[in-house]
Amino acid sequence: MEKNAELKDFLRTRRARLTPRDAGITDAFPGRRVPGLRREEIAALAGVSVDYYVRLEQGRDLNPSSTVIEAIARALQLDDTERAHLFDLVKARPGRSAPRPQRVRPGMYQMLETLDDAASPAFVLGRRMDLLAANRMARALICDFNLLPAAQRNKARFIFLDPRARDLYVQWAKVAAETVAVLRVEAGRHPDDPKLAALVDELSVKSEEFRRWWSDHQVLVRTSGSKLYRHPVVGELTIDFQALQLPEDPDQTLFVYTARSGSPSHEALRLLASWSAQETGAREGAGAGVVSGAPGLPSRS
Repeated sequence: MEKNAELKDFLRTRRARLTPRDAGITDAFPGRRVPGLRREEIAALAGVSVDYYVRLEQGRDLNPSSTVIEAIARALQLDDTERAHLFDLVKARPGRSAPRPQRVRPGMYQMLETLDDAASPAFVLGRRMDLLAANRMARALICDFNLLPAAQRNKARFIFLDPRARDLYVQWAKVAAETVAVLRVEAGRHPDDPKLAALVDELSVKSEEFRRWWSDHQVLVRTSGSKLYRHPVVGELTIDFQALQLPEDPDQTLFVYTARSGSPSHEALRLLASWSAQETGAREGAGAGVVSGAPGLPSRS
């Protein structure tokens, strides 16, 4: 995830998706051979010289001002997430210190357990979509990450490499593509994270879909939405989610899942809560229980 290559490919793919009509340009050359706008056209729309924009898109060691970046973002018709990603890519500098280990506050574990009582799956994702903590309901709905080695507790790795994921997510392709777009944002924010680079390399080697979607350079920040699940115990569910960035660590996000009150999905969550409580009790009675989200779980760097 070398900075210059990331910037080059991001600008190129954003430019390629625009048509002259999108940009309000009367094309005097109907036989153009490349998709999207030309570099000269983006430079004109942004009010910079062609040479400057060409050097920027080639990923040369430039230091454009915020005003220039804003102008290019407008010319490329970037949305808010894409604009923020462009700033990350341009402003990134090599040699940053290694990311600090991430720990979940004890109070958050208590909140996750409280959400169990409301039959609401909830979990905390950290950098690289590492699963930092999950309540019993989340582990029952998605995957019991506590049973996996700490290094494998990662949502992206589960979605692409665990065969259960393709059965669990009714719209697997949509969920998987969005996962790639979320990791793209991570790559812009943390270009020197070796564990993120290793994760991308692993998924690129093992998944053709991941490799294809990664080359698209789509970016996404999730705040809310819905997902369709096909659970082996309680059947199909429509789940709404809210994603809340934690103020004490902006690289930690709390996800809370709910279903509309009185809906079949709400009843399915209640059944799942009963089933998971029984399963947990049976494992603990057999001496093989794993305490959900215990503060003693290893931190993730």
